[in-house]
Amino acid sequence: MAIVAASALIGAAFMGSTLVTPLYPLYEQRFGFSKITLTLVYATYVVGNLVALVFFGRLSDQLGRRKVAIPAIALAMCSALLFWFASSTAWLYEARGLSGFAVGIASGTGTAWLAELYGASQRRRATVMATVANMIGIAIGPLIGGLLAQYSSRPLVLPFVAYVALLAATALAILLWPPETVSRAVALRDVDLRPRVGVPPEIRARFVAPAVTAFACFALTGFYYALIPSLLRETLGIGNLAVAGAVVFELVATVIVVLLLARRLPSQSGMFAGLFALFPSLGVLVAAQLFKSMPLLLIASAFAGASLALGYRGGLQVVNDIAPPDRRAEVVSSYFVTCFVGNSVPVVGVGILSTVYDATTALVALSCVLALMAVAALLVGNATSRRAYAHRS
Repeated sequence: MAIVAASALIGAAFMGSTLVTPLYPLYEQRFGFSKITLTLVYATYVVGNLVALVFFGRLSDQLGRRKVAIPAIALAMCSALLFWFASSTAWLYEARGLSGFAVGIASGTGTAWLAELYGASQRRRATVMATVANMIGIAIGPLIGGLLAQYSSRPLVLPFVAYVALLAATALAILLWPPETVSRAVALRDVDLRPRVGVPPEIRARFVAPAVTAFACFALTGFYYALIPSLLRETLGIGNLAVAGAVVFELVATVIVVLLLARRLPSQSGMFAGLFALFPSLGVLVAAQLFKSMPLLLIASAFAGASLALGYRGGLQVVNDIAPPDRRAEVVSSYFVTCFVGNSVPVVGVGILSTVYDATTALVALSCVLALMAVAALLVGNATSRRAYAHRS
């Protein structure tokens, strides 16, 4: 039950990051903002992420996992309440930023906690569990949000009621089951909040490939999380919010299936496979936009899910393998920084290009940039792995 509780911390936190995805069109109608504003609201998430990970990424290493996990859950509840009672666009910025802050703290804490609960001999299983928990939360969020938004009488209230209830159950599980794994916790007054990038010099070269992989894979999925409702409505003529949630659910369900099927794949091989899967996902997604095809969109979503599963899990495992034990949460938090920046910042560029030019031009530009990044990650990863092998020999 300890592992289930720590996994629930990760899943519940990440559920908040996508619960609002199908609700964006409703907020657009209520507050009358543009697509650029929509992407900026979405990207505010990364501001909270970065503040949490840069300044508080080492907090659970110092205070203990449980003492940081419970406040992170409380912050996620506050974010849900801000969405619940939102009366203007400003509320959405605040809610989204606070959500990112809560996810940033909870994700680093939960991932490090799982690694310690499993132990050094089962590091790969810990990585798979952390990734599956992450993706289950991301998958359930838009599915519940879309269904309640489309078929309930209070579409902007009931999704957050359900989420707060889930967070309360998660907090109870955290209090009851997982043991504290930080043996030398410091007093609150002695906590060091000085920002540290969190990548020791001796592993920086090997950190580049997983970081670039994470950025590229999360940039593509960020497009889904922020703009799929708009693409369905404006390009395919589908305004059903449950369908928007289902498309994102399909992507993330693919992630979970691929994770389980490829759980024994070596970390470096998994990371490279994720990069290779990125190319067909980008090409088919552009084709779906050009030909206004729902079947092509679903195929692209499956490829994108496979790319994210393999790239994220492989990269996270590489990071866990190379991180010094006493700085693991710090290094993992640095990896999450690249995930969150990729998930949010490129979407703003897509929103701007969509307004200045058109949605197809924006998507083609995003696809070209991500393809180039994938090539760079493949080259760097191959070079560093060769050097590491030569050094061991």
